[in-house]
Order: sequence, then structure tokens, then C-alpha cells
Amino acid sequence: MIPIARHSALRAVRSQLAPRAFNQPTASALARLLSTLAVLEQRDGKLQGSSLSAIAAAQKLGGPVTAFVAGTGVKGTSAAEAAKIKGLDKVVAVESEAYEKGLPENYAPLLVENIKKGEYTHIIGGHSAFGKSLLPRVAALLDVQQVSDITGIESEDTFVRPIYAGNAILTVQSSDPIKVITVRGTAFQGLETEGGSAEIVEGVDPKAPAQTEWVSEELAKSERPDLGTASRVVSGGRGLKSKEEFDRVIVPLADTLGAAIGASRAAVDSGFADNSLQVGQTGKNVAPQLYLCAGISGAIQHLAGMKDSKVIAAINKDPDAPIFQVADVGLVGDLFEKVPELTEKLKNQA
Repeated sequence: MIPIARHSALRAVRSQLAPRAFNQPTASALARLLSTLAVLEQRDGKLQGSSLSAIAAAQKLGGPVTAFVAGTGVKGTSAAEAAKIKGLDKVVAVESEAYEKGLPENYAPLLVENIKKGEYTHIIGGHSAFGKSLLPRVAALLDVQQVSDITGIESEDTFVRPIYAGNAILTVQSSDPIKVITVRGTAFQGLETEGGSAEIVEGVDPKAPAQTEWVSEELAKSERPDLGTASRVVSGGRGLKSKEEFDRVIVPLADTLGAAIGASRAAVDSGFADNSLQVGQTGKNVAPQLYLCAGISGAIQHLAGMKDSKVIAAINKDPDAPIFQVADVGLVGDLFEKVPELTEKLKNQA
């Protein structure tokens, strides 16, 4: 055993003799080594919400941030829109009709070619249908592991993500030379979309042959706010019993509040609402200022998609329903009486 006094002396000598070459790099030094590419999603020349989340997450890493977008005539539309975002260094754009629909089979080789050219250390995209189909292919082509659906960034190689429908939080550290990441949109917001002046540059187009063909699409159009970005959401569950009751009870309340309409998986599976309105683990993640739900018991799969809402209000006849454990405001009662009554009172106040 070394006496305490001698041990202190040895420790002092070691600290003086320790070569500076072996000191760990500082956070600022690591930031200078970082170079992040934010993959943007566009539809008909307009940036989607997942793109803004990707840029917001990239800026949290530090270091220069470059955005990437491809499609028909993107230089004058979505690339120009991205160039105005504060904090972007440049926007890499590839104009080609082949990438307009974002088919991952030919979009992935395109992205990989531009990643290699730019020597980026981090690739970030939104955890949307576009990002979830594209970035796993990119990670495979780069021979690295993807880190999915992150909600926090601790350092340049350490990230936080929910698992088990949000019941546990996992901290992941990646040693891969290139980090391929998808981010949860509700966790990265507050981006300034004006005031930037990023340079738009031409990207590399490998002209990879497409293995799939775009046939058609059917889009559900509505004058209501988009579910993924709305500040208010009114959701209905299986307790509404039928599509007719769903439309009679939920729609007037949503219209009165100027809110988007959501639904639980049980309501969607029962045919009460369209699949595009599903909120939850296998649906959309939302984080509005107000989330008002009726007839939803509160299964963990549903809570995973809405628990980040600022204010959660629930109406259910079962006082022991799990939804009341996360609700800020709860009303126990028959939704077929309480919701129309609430709608009428809101109309009178308006």
C-alpha cells in the first residue's frame, strides 16, 4: 500500500510528466472536425417539416451544416427556400426528374456519391417515411450502422432515442466514421427559416438506374391544418363506436378549435378514420400546443405518438383509463354528451 503523502506526490509528478500530445481534444476542436449533411425532403418544390427538423438537429451538433435536396427544378424552389434558413453554410442541389418522388432505390446511390465527395461525418434526415426508407440503404452502402429516431444529442458520437414505445430511453454511442441518423421531428424544432444566405451549389449525379417505377398516388386533401404540424389536435378513439359518430362528435369540435383531426389505431382499424390520421407508434408523432382526445383509453403505442404535447386534455367515461396518467386536464363522463357540450360552449365564446 502506498502512503497517502507519497501517492499525492506521485500523482503530481505524473500530471507534470504527462505529454500534451495525449490530451483529449476539446469540444471546440471536435466541432471544427464535424461536417454535417442534412437530407431535405421536398414535395412539389416545397420543403416538408422533416427537413426543418433535420437541419435543427444538425445545428445542435456544431460545425458547418450543408443541406441536400434533389428533384425537378429544385434550385429555384426548395433549394432556394432552404438557402434562407439561418445557420446553413450551403445547399447542394441535384436537378433531375428521376429523383422527384424520392424513390430510395436510385436516391440512395445519389446521396452516397455526394456524401463521399463532401467527406461529411454526419448524415441527418427526418424520421419520416422518406427518411426511414432512404437512410437505411445509405447506411448499408457506407457500411455503417444507422442510429434511428433520436430525440437528443449529447455529443458528436452519443445520441438519445426512445425504445419500447417510449417507456425506456436509450443512450447510444457510435464509433462509425460516418454517423447516419434519423431524428424525431417533435424533438427538434424552433428553426429560424429567414435570415440565411446559404450558397446553392451543384451536386454530383451518378445517374444510377432506377429499379422501381413510380406509378401513381392518391392524396387525401383537406382544408384543415396538417396533423404533423398543427398547433391543436382533436383525436378520437374506439369509444366513438362508429364512423358516423366519429364524424358527428369529433369533426365539429375540431372545426370550432381550428384543429387537425387525429385518431387512435383502434379507430383507424375499425374504419372510423383514414389511416393518414393515425397518431401513435405506428402512425404519426405529434407535439401540438393542445392535444384533446375523446374515447381513447391510452395504450402505450398511442402515448408514444402524442406524449410530447404541451397540454393534453382527455375525455373518457372510465376514471381508471391510462390516458388520465399523462393528461394535464381530464374529464370523466360520457363523450357523447360532454364533447357536443364542449363544442357548443366554445362556439358561444367565439
